[in-house]
Amino acid sequence: MPESQSLSKTSPDLKKNCVNLEGAPLEPTKEIKNIWNNVHAGMRKEFGEAIFRSWLKPLTLRAYYHGTMEVSVPTRFMRDWIQTHYAQRISTMCTEESPEVKRVQIVVVQNAIIEDNIEPSKNNSSIANIDLKDAIAEISSPLDPRFTFDSFVVGKPNALAHAAARRVCESANVPFNPLFIYGGVGLGKTHLMHSIAHVMAKDFPEKTVMYLSAEKFMYQFVKALRANDTMNFKEQFRSVDVLMIDDIQFIAGKESTQEEFFHTFNALVDQNKQIIISSDKAPSDLTGIDERLRSRLAWGLVADIHPSTYELRLGILQSKRAKLGADVPDSVLEFLALKVTSNIRELEGALNRIVAHADVAKQEITLETTQEVLQDLLRAHDRRITIDEIQRKVAEHYNLRLTDMHSARRARQVARPRQVAMYLSKMLTARSLPEIGRKFGGRDHTTVMHAIRKVEELMGDDAQIAQDVDVVRRALTG
Repeated sequence: MPESQSLSKTSPDLKKNCVNLEGAPLEPTKEIKNIWNNVHAGMRKEFGEAIFRSWLKPLTLRAYYHGTMEVSVPTRFMRDWIQTHYAQRISTMCTEESPEVKRVQIVVVQNAIIEDNIEPSKNNSSIANIDLKDAIAEISSPLDPRFTFDSFVVGKPNALAHAAARRVCESANVPFNPLFIYGGVGLGKTHLMHSIAHVMAKDFPEKTVMYLSAEKFMYQFVKALRANDTMNFKEQFRSVDVLMIDDIQFIAGKESTQEEFFHTFNALVDQNKQIIISSDKAPSDLTGIDERLRSRLAWGLVADIHPSTYELRLGILQSKRAKLGADVPDSVLEFLALKVTSNIRELEGALNRIVAHADVAKQEITLETTQEVLQDLLRAHDRRITIDEIQRKVAEHYNLRLTDMHSARRARQVARPRQVAMYLSKMLTARSLPEIGRKFGGRDHTTVMHAIRKVEELMGDDAQIAQDVDVVRRALTG
Protein backbone atom coordinates (compact mmCIF):
# COMPACT_ATOMS: atom_id res chain seq x y z
CA MET A 1 0.00 0.00 0.00
CA PRO A 2 1.44 3.46 -0.83
CA GLU A 3 2.60 5.50 2.14
CA SER A 4 0.13 8.33 1.42
CA GLN A 5 -2.75 5.87 1.64
CA SER A 6 -1.42 4.28 4.84
CA LEU A 7 -1.36 7.73 6.46
CA SER A 8 -5.10 8.17 6.02
CA LYS A 9 -5.72 5.01 8.08
CA THR A 10 -3.44 6.07 10.92
CA SER A 11 -5.25 6.22 14.28
CA PRO A 12 -5.59 9.61 16.00
CA ASP A 13 -3.01 8.63 18.62
CA LEU A 14 -0.41 7.54 16.09
CA LYS A 15 -1.26 10.40 13.75
CA LYS A 16 0.16 12.75 16.35
CA ASN A 17 3.55 11.21 15.62
CA CYS A 18 3.38 12.09 11.94
CA VAL A 19 4.33 15.29 10.17
CA ASN A 20 2.85 17.61 7.65
CA LEU A 21 3.69 16.50 4.14
CA GLU A 22 6.18 19.37 3.93
CA GLY A 23 7.50 19.06 7.48
CA ALA A 24 10.25 17.12 9.25
CA PRO A 25 9.67 14.00 11.38
CA LEU A 26 8.61 14.69 14.95
CA GLU A 27 10.06 13.08 18.07
CA PRO A 28 8.27 9.72 18.60
CA THR A 29 5.66 9.74 21.33
CA LYS A 30 5.50 7.29 24.20
CA GLU A 31 3.13 4.99 22.29
CA ILE A 32 5.52 4.71 19.34
CA LYS A 33 8.41 4.16 21.70
CA ASN A 34 6.53 1.35 23.43
CA ILE A 35 5.83 -0.32 20.09
CA TRP A 36 9.49 -0.13 19.13
CA ASN A 37 10.70 -1.28 22.53
CA ASN A 38 8.47 -4.37 22.32
CA VAL A 39 9.75 -5.18 18.83
CA HIS A 40 13.36 -4.52 19.76
CA ALA A 41 13.11 -6.81 22.78
CA GLY A 42 11.45 -9.46 20.64
CA MET A 43 14.38 -9.48 18.21
CA ARG A 44 16.57 -11.21 20.80
CA LYS A 45 14.20 -14.18 20.90
CA GLU A 46 13.47 -14.06 17.16
CA PHE A 47 17.08 -14.01 15.91
CA GLY A 48 19.06 -15.34 18.84
CA GLU A 49 21.43 -13.77 21.34
CA ALA A 50 24.53 -13.76 19.11
CA ILE A 51 22.87 -12.01 16.17
CA PHE A 52 21.04 -9.61 18.43
CA ARG A 53 24.19 -8.47 20.22
CA SER A 54 26.23 -8.27 17.02
CA TRP A 55 23.76 -6.52 14.74
CA LEU A 56 20.39 -5.54 16.19
CA LYS A 57 21.08 -4.14 19.64
CA PRO A 58 22.42 -0.83 18.21
CA LEU A 59 19.15 -0.13 16.35
CA THR A 60 17.76 3.11 17.79
CA LEU A 61 14.31 4.63 17.21
CA ARG A 62 14.45 8.16 15.72
CA ALA A 63 11.06 9.09 14.27
CA TYR A 64 7.70 7.93 12.98
CA TYR A 65 6.04 9.40 9.88
CA HIS A 66 3.55 8.30 7.22
CA GLY A 67 3.39 4.76 8.63
CA THR A 68 7.20 4.54 8.59
CA MET A 69 9.25 3.85 11.67
CA GLU A 70 12.74 5.33 11.26
CA VAL A 71 15.58 3.68 13.16
CA SER A 72 19.30 4.40 13.07
CA VAL A 73 22.57 2.47 13.18
CA PRO A 74 26.11 3.86 13.53
CA THR A 75 27.65 2.63 10.26
CA ARG A 76 26.73 2.18 6.63
CA PHE A 77 28.02 -1.37 6.64
CA MET A 78 25.73 -2.31 9.52
CA ARG A 79 22.77 -0.72 7.77
CA ASP A 80 23.44 -2.63 4.55
CA TRP A 81 23.84 -5.92 6.39
CA ILE A 82 20.64 -5.51 8.42
CA GLN A 83 18.78 -4.31 5.34
CA THR A 84 19.78 -7.45 3.43
CA HIS A 85 19.30 -10.05 6.14
CA TYR A 86 16.83 -8.86 8.78
CA ALA A 87 14.90 -5.75 7.72
CA GLN A 88 11.95 -7.54 6.13
CA ARG A 89 11.28 -9.61 9.24
CA ILE A 90 11.74 -6.60 11.51
CA SER A 91 9.19 -4.64 9.47
CA THR A 92 6.74 -7.54 9.75
CA MET A 93 7.27 -7.67 13.52
CA CYS A 94 6.46 -3.95 13.75
CA THR A 95 3.27 -4.42 11.71
CA GLU A 96 2.25 -7.34 13.90
CA GLU A 97 2.75 -5.14 16.97
CA SER A 98 0.72 -2.32 15.40
CA PRO A 99 -0.99 -2.57 11.97
CA GLU A 100 -0.52 1.18 11.60
CA VAL A 101 3.26 0.66 11.11
CA LYS A 102 3.77 -0.21 7.44
CA ARG A 103 7.52 -0.19 7.09
CA VAL A 104 10.87 0.34 8.81
CA GLN A 105 13.42 2.78 7.43
CA ILE A 106 17.05 2.26 8.50
CA VAL A 107 19.35 5.29 8.39
CA VAL A 108 22.99 5.85 9.32
CA VAL A 109 23.79 8.21 12.17
CA GLN A 110 27.46 8.30 13.12
CA ASN A 111 28.15 8.10 16.85
CA ALA A 112 24.64 6.81 17.45
CA ILE A 113 24.04 5.67 21.02
CA ILE A 114 24.91 1.98 21.27
CA GLU A 115 24.00 1.17 24.87
CA ASP A 116 20.85 2.49 26.50
CA ASN A 117 21.46 6.07 27.65
CA ILE A 118 25.26 5.75 27.25
CA GLU A 119 27.15 7.98 24.87
CA PRO A 120 29.92 6.02 23.11
CA SER A 121 33.44 6.76 24.29
CA LYS A 122 36.21 7.90 21.99
CA ASN A 123 37.64 4.38 21.98
CA ASN A 124 34.31 2.90 20.91
CA SER A 125 33.42 5.44 18.25
CA SER A 126 32.35 4.31 14.82
CA ILE A 127 34.96 3.24 12.31
CA ALA A 128 33.39 5.87 10.10
CA ASN A 129 35.32 8.46 12.11
CA ILE A 130 38.71 7.20 10.90
CA ASP A 131 40.18 6.26 7.59
CA LEU A 132 39.14 2.64 7.05
CA LYS A 133 42.16 1.80 4.92
CA ASP A 134 44.51 3.09 7.58
CA ALA A 135 42.78 0.98 10.21
CA ILE A 136 43.01 -2.13 8.03
CA ALA A 137 46.67 -1.45 7.27
CA GLU A 138 47.34 -1.22 10.98
CA ILE A 139 45.76 -4.63 11.60
CA SER A 140 47.35 -6.36 8.61
CA SER A 141 50.62 -8.20 9.10
CA PRO A 142 53.71 -6.84 7.30
CA LEU A 143 54.72 -8.51 4.04
CA ASP A 144 58.17 -10.01 3.54
CA PRO A 145 59.76 -8.31 0.49
CA ARG A 146 61.66 -11.53 -0.27
CA PHE A 147 58.46 -13.52 -0.78
CA THR A 148 57.52 -12.77 -4.37
CA PHE A 149 56.54 -14.85 -7.38
CA ASP A 150 59.94 -14.15 -8.90
CA SER A 151 61.67 -15.87 -5.98
CA PHE A 152 59.24 -18.81 -5.84
CA VAL A 153 60.69 -21.92 -7.47
CA VAL A 154 57.98 -23.92 -9.22
CA GLY A 155 57.99 -27.71 -9.50
CA LYS A 156 55.46 -30.52 -9.72
CA PRO A 157 54.68 -30.50 -5.97
CA ASN A 158 53.58 -26.84 -5.95
CA ALA A 159 52.57 -26.16 -9.57
CA LEU A 160 48.80 -26.15 -8.96
CA ALA A 161 48.99 -23.86 -5.93
CA HIS A 162 51.32 -21.50 -7.81
CA ALA A 163 49.04 -21.34 -10.86
CA ALA A 164 45.97 -20.73 -8.70
CA ALA A 165 47.73 -17.96 -6.78
CA ARG A 166 48.74 -16.30 -10.05
CA ARG A 167 45.19 -16.54 -11.38
CA VAL A 168 43.64 -14.96 -8.29
CA CYS A 169 45.93 -11.94 -8.08
CA GLU A 170 46.00 -11.23 -11.80
CA SER A 171 42.24 -11.38 -12.32
CA ALA A 172 40.02 -8.33 -11.96
CA ASN A 173 37.16 -10.66 -10.98
CA VAL A 174 36.94 -13.48 -8.44
CA PRO A 175 37.80 -16.73 -10.27
CA PHE A 176 37.11 -19.03 -7.30
CA ASN A 177 36.18 -18.32 -3.72
CA PRO A 178 37.89 -19.13 -1.52
CA LEU A 179 41.33 -20.13 -2.73
CA PHE A 180 42.47 -22.66 -0.11
CA ILE A 181 46.18 -23.56 -0.16
CA TYR A 182 47.39 -26.33 2.11
CA GLY A 183 50.57 -28.27 2.75
CA GLY A 184 53.14 -29.14 5.39
CA VAL A 185 55.33 -26.74 7.34
CA GLY A 186 57.91 -24.86 5.30
CA LEU A 187 56.66 -25.88 1.85
CA GLY A 188 55.86 -22.36 0.58
CA LYS A 189 52.28 -21.51 1.61
CA THR A 190 53.19 -18.23 3.26
CA HIS A 191 55.54 -17.39 0.37
CA LEU A 192 52.60 -17.68 -2.05
CA MET A 193 50.30 -15.64 0.22
CA HIS A 194 52.81 -12.80 0.41
CA SER A 195 53.36 -13.01 -3.35
CA ILE A 196 49.65 -12.55 -3.99
CA ALA A 197 49.47 -9.55 -1.66
CA HIS A 198 52.47 -7.90 -3.33
CA VAL A 199 50.90 -8.20 -6.79
CA MET A 200 47.52 -6.99 -5.54
CA ALA A 201 49.10 -3.89 -4.01
CA LYS A 202 50.95 -3.12 -7.24
CA ASP A 203 48.32 -3.92 -9.87
CA PHE A 204 45.11 -3.11 -7.98
CA PRO A 205 45.95 -0.22 -5.64
CA GLU A 206 42.29 0.70 -5.38
CA LYS A 207 41.56 -2.62 -3.63
CA THR A 208 41.76 -2.98 0.12
CA VAL A 209 43.79 -6.08 0.97
CA MET A 210 44.07 -7.48 4.49
CA TYR A 211 46.63 -10.20 5.23
CA LEU A 212 47.13 -11.70 8.68
CA SER A 213 47.46 -14.99 10.49
CA ALA A 214 44.46 -16.79 11.96
CA GLU A 215 46.08 -16.29 15.35
CA LYS A 216 46.06 -12.52 14.86
CA PHE A 217 42.45 -12.64 13.64
CA MET A 218 41.55 -14.36 16.91
CA TYR A 219 43.55 -11.81 18.91
CA GLN A 220 41.77 -8.89 17.22
CA PHE A 221 38.37 -10.49 17.85
CA VAL A 222 39.09 -11.14 21.54
CA LYS A 223 40.42 -7.60 21.87
CA ALA A 224 37.19 -6.23 20.36
CA LEU A 225 35.09 -8.35 22.72
CA ARG A 226 36.96 -7.10 25.76
CA ALA A 227 36.59 -3.50 24.62
CA ASN A 228 32.90 -4.00 23.79
CA ASP A 229 33.84 -2.81 20.31
CA THR A 230 32.79 -5.65 18.00
CA MET A 231 31.10 -3.30 15.56
CA ASN A 232 34.43 -1.76 14.57
CA PHE A 233 35.85 -5.25 14.18
CA LYS A 234 33.03 -6.32 11.88
CA GLU A 235 33.24 -3.10 9.87
CA GLN A 236 36.96 -3.52 9.30
CA PHE A 237 37.01 -7.18 8.34
CA ARG A 238 33.87 -7.08 6.22
CA SER A 239 34.81 -3.98 4.26
CA VAL A 240 37.92 -5.36 2.58
CA ASP A 241 38.19 -6.41 -1.06
CA VAL A 242 40.61 -9.25 -0.37
CA LEU A 243 40.90 -11.11 2.93
CA MET A 244 43.95 -13.37 3.36
CA ILE A 245 44.15 -15.61 6.42
CA ASP A 246 47.30 -17.67 7.02
CA ASP A 247 47.30 -20.93 9.04
CA ILE A 248 43.54 -21.21 9.57
CA GLN A 249 44.12 -24.39 11.63
CA PHE A 250 44.99 -22.19 14.63
CA ILE A 251 41.33 -21.35 15.26
CA ALA A 252 40.54 -25.04 15.82
CA GLY A 253 38.62 -25.42 19.07
CA LYS A 254 37.98 -21.65 19.32
CA GLU A 255 34.20 -21.68 18.93
CA SER A 256 33.53 -17.95 19.23
CA THR A 257 36.32 -17.06 16.81
CA GLN A 258 35.07 -19.66 14.33
CA GLU A 259 31.55 -18.26 14.62
CA GLU A 260 32.79 -14.76 13.83
CA PHE A 261 34.98 -15.96 10.97
CA PHE A 262 32.04 -17.93 9.56
CA HIS A 263 29.90 -14.79 9.39
CA THR A 264 32.79 -12.74 8.02
CA PHE A 265 33.35 -15.38 5.33
CA ASN A 266 29.68 -15.34 4.32
CA ALA A 267 29.52 -11.55 4.28
CA LEU A 268 32.51 -11.25 1.95
CA VAL A 269 31.31 -14.01 -0.37
CA ASP A 270 27.91 -12.31 -0.58
CA GLN A 271 29.71 -9.13 -1.69
CA ASN A 272 31.82 -11.09 -4.21
CA LYS A 273 35.03 -10.25 -2.35
CA GLN A 274 38.07 -12.54 -2.63
CA ILE A 275 39.08 -14.81 0.25
CA ILE A 276 42.43 -16.63 0.33
CA ILE A 277 43.26 -19.09 3.10
CA SER A 278 46.21 -21.32 3.95
CA SER A 279 46.38 -24.35 6.23
CA ASP A 280 48.52 -27.35 7.02
CA LYS A 281 45.66 -29.71 6.11
CA ALA A 282 42.86 -29.98 3.58
CA PRO A 283 39.48 -28.60 4.74
CA SER A 284 38.07 -32.10 5.21
CA ASP A 285 40.99 -33.06 7.46
CA LEU A 286 40.82 -30.07 9.80
CA THR A 287 39.91 -31.20 13.30
CA GLY A 288 38.31 -28.91 15.84
CA ILE A 289 36.69 -26.86 13.06
CA ASP A 290 32.90 -26.66 12.82
CA GLU A 291 31.45 -28.74 9.99
CA ARG A 292 29.64 -25.83 8.33
CA LEU A 293 32.86 -23.80 8.28
CA ARG A 294 34.84 -26.72 6.85
CA SER A 295 32.19 -26.98 4.14
CA ARG A 296 32.57 -23.27 3.30
CA LEU A 297 36.37 -23.58 3.12
CA ALA A 298 36.02 -26.25 0.42
CA TRP A 299 33.64 -24.17 -1.73
CA GLY A 300 36.23 -22.78 -4.11
CA LEU A 301 39.55 -24.20 -5.29
CA VAL A 302 41.55 -26.38 -2.90
CA ALA A 303 45.21 -26.50 -4.00
CA ASP A 304 47.75 -28.60 -2.15
CA ILE A 305 51.53 -28.32 -1.99
CA HIS A 306 53.11 -31.76 -1.87
CA PRO A 307 56.36 -32.52 -0.06
CA SER A 308 59.28 -31.41 -2.20
CA THR A 309 61.01 -33.71 -4.64
CA TYR A 310 64.76 -33.94 -5.02
CA GLU A 311 64.59 -31.92 -8.26
CA LEU A 312 62.55 -29.14 -6.66
CA ARG A 313 64.84 -28.94 -3.64
CA LEU A 314 67.87 -28.76 -5.94
CA GLY A 315 66.20 -26.02 -8.00
CA ILE A 316 65.45 -24.02 -4.85
CA LEU A 317 69.06 -24.32 -3.71
CA GLN A 318 70.35 -23.24 -7.10
CA SER A 319 68.06 -20.19 -7.05
CA LYS A 320 69.15 -19.36 -3.50
CA ARG A 321 72.82 -19.73 -4.46
CA ALA A 322 72.35 -17.24 -7.30
CA LYS A 323 70.71 -14.69 -4.97
CA LEU A 324 73.46 -15.08 -2.39
CA GLY A 325 76.16 -14.81 -5.04
CA ALA A 326 78.02 -17.55 -3.20
CA ASP A 327 80.54 -20.01 -4.64
CA VAL A 328 78.83 -23.25 -3.63
CA PRO A 329 79.79 -26.40 -5.60
CA ASP A 330 77.04 -28.38 -7.29
CA SER A 331 78.05 -31.43 -5.26
CA VAL A 332 77.20 -29.57 -2.04
CA LEU A 333 73.80 -28.52 -3.36
CA GLU A 334 73.09 -32.10 -4.43
CA PHE A 335 74.11 -33.34 -0.98
CA LEU A 336 71.80 -30.86 0.74
CA ALA A 337 68.92 -31.69 -1.61
CA LEU A 338 69.28 -35.37 -0.69
CA LYS A 339 69.77 -34.94 3.06
CA VAL A 340 67.59 -32.02 4.12
CA THR A 341 64.10 -33.15 3.20
CA SER A 342 61.93 -32.01 6.08
CA ASN A 343 60.92 -28.64 4.58
CA ILE A 344 62.11 -25.81 2.36
CA ARG A 345 62.68 -23.47 5.29
CA GLU A 346 65.19 -25.84 6.87
CA LEU A 347 66.79 -26.47 3.48
CA GLU A 348 67.44 -22.78 2.86
CA GLY A 349 68.58 -22.38 6.45
CA ALA A 350 71.19 -25.10 5.92
CA LEU A 351 72.57 -23.32 2.86
CA ASN A 352 72.66 -20.01 4.75
CA ARG A 353 74.65 -21.67 7.54
CA ILE A 354 77.38 -23.07 5.33
CA VAL A 355 77.70 -19.81 3.36
CA ALA A 356 77.91 -17.76 6.56
CA HIS A 357 80.46 -20.16 8.06
CA ALA A 358 82.65 -19.98 4.95
CA ASP A 359 82.51 -16.19 5.01
CA VAL A 360 83.46 -15.92 8.68
CA ALA A 361 86.09 -18.67 8.64
CA LYS A 362 87.44 -17.58 5.26
CA GLN A 363 87.19 -21.18 4.05
CA GLU A 364 86.24 -22.69 0.74
CA ILE A 365 82.89 -24.48 0.72
CA THR A 366 83.38 -28.21 0.16
CA LEU A 367 81.38 -31.33 0.84
CA GLU A 368 83.61 -32.05 3.83
CA THR A 369 83.16 -28.61 5.42
CA THR A 370 79.43 -28.82 4.76
CA GLN A 371 79.17 -32.12 6.64
CA GLU A 372 81.16 -30.62 9.49
CA VAL A 373 79.10 -27.44 9.76
CA LEU A 374 75.78 -29.31 9.53
CA GLN A 375 76.77 -32.31 11.63
CA ASP A 376 74.15 -31.50 14.30
CA LEU A 377 71.41 -31.35 11.69
CA LEU A 378 72.56 -34.52 9.94
CA ARG A 379 73.10 -36.39 13.21
CA ALA A 380 69.64 -35.44 14.42
CA HIS A 381 68.11 -37.13 11.40
CA ASP A 382 70.35 -40.18 11.71
CA ARG A 383 69.76 -40.49 15.44
CA ARG A 384 66.00 -40.41 15.22
CA ILE A 385 65.40 -42.55 12.18
CA THR A 386 66.66 -45.97 11.10
CA ILE A 387 65.88 -48.07 8.06
CA ASP A 388 64.23 -50.63 10.32
CA GLU A 389 61.89 -47.94 11.65
CA ILE A 390 61.09 -46.78 8.14
CA GLN A 391 60.29 -50.31 7.00
CA ARG A 392 58.05 -50.86 10.00
CA LYS A 393 56.12 -47.60 9.49
CA VAL A 394 55.66 -48.18 5.77
CA ALA A 395 54.44 -51.75 6.38
CA GLU A 396 51.96 -50.48 8.96
CA HIS A 397 50.72 -47.73 6.66
CA TYR A 398 50.08 -50.11 3.75
CA ASN A 399 48.89 -52.96 5.99
CA LEU A 400 51.69 -55.30 4.91
CA ARG A 401 53.89 -57.76 6.77
CA LEU A 402 57.33 -56.50 7.71
CA THR A 403 58.85 -59.44 5.81
CA ASP A 404 57.39 -57.98 2.59
CA MET A 405 60.04 -55.24 2.84
CA HIS A 406 62.76 -57.87 2.32
CA SER A 407 60.95 -60.40 0.15
CA ALA A 408 61.33 -61.02 -3.56
CA ARG A 409 57.60 -60.50 -4.22
CA ARG A 410 57.10 -58.15 -7.17
CA ALA A 411 53.33 -57.62 -7.05
CA ARG A 412 52.54 -53.91 -7.22
CA GLN A 413 50.74 -53.86 -3.84
CA VAL A 414 54.06 -54.96 -2.29
CA ALA A 415 56.64 -53.48 -4.68
CA ARG A 416 55.30 -49.93 -4.53
CA PRO A 417 55.37 -49.65 -0.70
CA ARG A 418 58.85 -51.20 -0.75
CA GLN A 419 59.97 -48.47 -3.17
CA VAL A 420 58.46 -45.84 -0.84
CA ALA A 421 60.45 -47.31 2.04
CA MET A 422 63.66 -47.20 -0.04
CA TYR A 423 62.97 -43.58 -0.98
CA LEU A 424 62.41 -42.59 2.66
CA SER A 425 65.53 -44.49 3.69
CA LYS A 426 67.60 -42.35 1.35
CA MET A 427 65.86 -39.14 2.32
CA LEU A 428 65.84 -39.62 6.10
CA THR A 429 69.09 -41.47 6.82
CA ALA A 430 72.74 -41.08 5.90
CA ARG A 431 72.99 -44.66 4.63
CA SER A 432 74.52 -45.25 1.19
CA LEU A 433 72.64 -46.89 -1.65
CA PRO A 434 74.43 -50.25 -1.21
CA GLU A 435 73.65 -50.17 2.54
CA ILE A 436 70.00 -49.48 1.84
CA GLY A 437 69.91 -52.28 -0.75
CA ARG A 438 71.28 -54.75 1.75
CA LYS A 439 68.53 -53.85 4.25
CA PHE A 440 65.92 -54.61 1.58
CA GLY A 441 66.80 -58.25 0.98
CA GLY A 442 70.23 -57.72 -0.53
CA ARG A 443 69.08 -55.67 -3.50
CA ASP A 444 71.54 -53.93 -5.81
CA HIS A 445 72.18 -50.19 -5.39
CA THR A 446 70.82 -49.58 -8.91
CA THR A 447 67.50 -51.05 -7.76
CA VAL A 448 67.44 -48.59 -4.89
CA MET A 449 68.24 -45.67 -7.21
CA HIS A 450 65.44 -46.74 -9.55
CA ALA A 451 63.02 -46.87 -6.60
CA ILE A 452 64.00 -43.38 -5.48
CA ARG A 453 63.52 -41.89 -8.93
CA LYS A 454 60.25 -43.74 -9.43
CA VAL A 455 58.77 -42.49 -6.16
CA GLU A 456 59.87 -38.90 -6.86
CA GLU A 457 58.19 -39.11 -10.27
CA LEU A 458 55.00 -40.55 -8.79
CA MET A 459 54.85 -37.91 -6.06
CA GLY A 460 54.59 -35.26 -8.74
CA ASP A 461 51.85 -37.05 -10.66
CA ASP A 462 49.93 -39.08 -8.07
CA ALA A 463 48.44 -37.16 -5.14
CA GLN A 464 47.81 -40.39 -3.22
CA ILE A 465 51.45 -41.45 -3.37
CA ALA A 466 52.53 -37.96 -2.32
CA GLN A 467 50.15 -38.08 0.61
CA ASP A 468 51.31 -41.58 1.62
CA VAL A 469 54.94 -40.46 1.64
CA ASP A 470 54.10 -37.34 3.61
CA VAL A 471 52.06 -39.25 6.21
CA VAL A 472 54.83 -41.80 6.82
CA ARG A 473 57.51 -39.11 6.88
CA ARG A 474 55.57 -37.13 9.46
CA ALA A 475 55.09 -40.25 11.56
CA LEU A 476 58.86 -40.84 11.49
CA THR A 477 60.06 -37.28 12.05
CA GLY A 478 57.44 -36.39 14.64
